[in-house]
Amino acid sequence: QVQLVESGGGLVQPGGSLRLSCAASGFTFSSYAMSWYRQAPGKERELVASITSAGRSTNYADSVKGRFTISRENAKNTVYLQMNSLKPEDTAVYYCKVFRAYSSSWGQGTQVTVSS
Repeated sequence: QVQLVESGGGLVQPGGSLRLSCAASGFTFSSYAMSWYRQAPGKERELVASITSAGRSTNYADSVKGRFTISRENAKNTVYLQMNSLKPEDTAVYYCKVFRAYSSSWGQGTQVTVSS
């Protein structure tokens, strides 16, 4: 059974930083690409960043390029999202996702609030 557990969210001032973690279990983590998505109130869920299985290639939404970094530690079955220079518009629930066996599995999400 696939399980994804996000952590690391919280309240941060504009310009601040947070690092999100997503601990995975129930599948061979090192064989799959992983993604971070976010959903703000009243908006659709959007892709933030993705990383290939070995971590050699990454992809980012234009809105976070140069500020966010996705990484992974396959030995720990964990994917990270380092978020710097946070803006109020980054406020959202952040989810990690894996696509395998023709379906997507999601974590429960972690709230990130950027406010002064």
